[in-house]
Amino acid sequence: PENKVRLTCGLEMVKKEEMKIKVSIFDKRLFGSYLAVLSVISLLTSFGLIAFQLPDDFSTRVVAGIIIFTLLVIVFLAMWVHANLEKSASLNFNNSTVEIKIGDIFKESGLKAIPFNEFFDTQVDERIIASTTLNGIFLKKLQGRIGEIEHAIESINKTPIESVDDRLSGKKKRYELGSICQFEDYLMVAFSKFDKDNRAHLKMRDYIESLINFWNEVDIIYAGRSVSIPLFGSGITRFHDYSSISEQELLELIIWSFKISRVKFTYPSKVSVVIHESIVDKINFYKLKGC
Repeated sequence: PENKVRLTCGLEMVKKEEMKIKVSIFDKRLFGSYLAVLSVISLLTSFGLIAFQLPDDFSTRVVAGIIIFTLLVIVFLAMWVHANLEKSASLNFNNSTVEIKIGDIFKESGLKAIPFNEFFDTQVDERIIASTTLNGIFLKKLQGRIGEIEHAIESINKTPIESVDDRLSGKKKRYELGSICQFEDYLMVAFSKFDKDNRAHLKMRDYIESLINFWNEVDIIYAGRSVSIPLFGSGITRFHDYSSISEQELLELIIWSFKISRVKFTYPSKVSVVIHESIVDKINFYKLKGC
């Protein structure tokens, strides 16, 4: 029985360490990188052949050719494996750095964005806000300071777009998506609409507008500080006009929205998109380098 337990544990560990194939072996970008490496290898090989003349013996030349071909295959496979194992990416737009990485947003320095609904509700009751969401975790971490958070929301320098007086629970004031309420180094962001049953939902148009509004407000308040954001929309948000949208697509939309926003984060400040460990296998970090 003891050996069986050890074997089971060993198999589980192997499964956890198994490489997820996110980059195809026929990926065009991978081949482009390989050809660039191949040109360098060819140049070095040419210089080497000048210094060391190969013997005229046919069998020796065949062996040398096989060795070189094998090495080239190994180099390509190594690049392919490395592309699949990448867990971060760094991009540069308009002299601004965008870093995509795995981590815990609460441990990041600088400003940290936390998605809220359009009412800036603070009621963690598994109906309005689920305790397992980033929104819920944030409020639970600061549960002794909810009064201060409520005061910050009431003092937000933003006019609500309407007051929903017949809403049975939660707050009444509805804010424009992408609106920010700052509480110390946290940016509480109105990032999802709520239906009458308090279910978070968005249309893709709303999602894009939210991102653009968000970057515009960040540009006003970040004051040279770095900003960390989660993968907006990857939680329980429902997209009405898309039956399914992947985490990779959401991430690429976030990067695209920052790119067109023209917000400039001068060194050493930067934008970090912090990916939770639970969805790392759904993100192709290698592909992001082409964004």
